[in-house]
Amino acid sequence: MTKKREKFEDLLKRLQEISDQLESEDIGLDDSIQLYEEGIKLSELCHKKLKEAELKITELKSELGKELEN
Repeated sequence: MTKKREKFEDLLKRLQEISDQLESEDIGLDDSIQLYEEGIKLSELCHKKLKEAELKITELKSELGKELEN
């Protein structure tokens, strides 16, 4: 499912789809476990992407601060 450079929004959309499927009553145990596992992996990837974005913003703010000091 997860490609090398998927967009955060696409990952989040798939995570929502998984959540919706897990909440449905028409899913078996094996499928639930498989979806849960995929959801955990997507959640970790989303978290990683958010941390990377936070770091990038911090770096940009730092650079802007240095530019304003000059």
